[in-house]
Amino acid sequence: MTKHSGRCLCGDVTYSFDGEPAGVDYCHCDSCRRNCSAPVTAFIEVPREKFAFTRSQPKVYESSSGIRRLFCGNCGSPVAYDGDWDTANIHLYLVALDNPEAFAPNKHVFAGEQLSWFTMNDHLPKYAGSSTNAEPMKEDQ
Repeated sequence: MTKHSGRCLCGDVTYSFDGEPAGVDYCHCDSCRRNCSAPVTAFIEVPREKFAFTRSQPKVYESSSGIRRLFCGNCGSPVAYDGDWDTANIHLYLVALDNPEAFAPNKHVFAGEQLSWFTMNDHLPKYAGSSTNAEPMKEDQ
């Protein structure tokens, strides 16, 4: 089984997981953009039973009811998103992996909140909100 690892900018918060992710996606929601100060974020969803923090535990900020943002208390780097709505997985910021090239996003979520001046020239499915039990948006939206 393949072991993957990641860390914050200063290396104080590190983690590892085994195997393949449950999903990989881009998120365009306002909350994720503000958390990362970026026009879009990329997440990798990892089953909780295959995941562990391996050094310091991250700090936690509850950004809204049932939504927690995990970050390094030393350097401030965001490392994960944790929501009560997905008890099976923890959502890690893809580019915090030691090898982010190992996985590529396969869809866009919350594309209904995408910034008007930001475009991505791919043909991945785009969902207005969550992709759970949802149909992708039409190409011209």
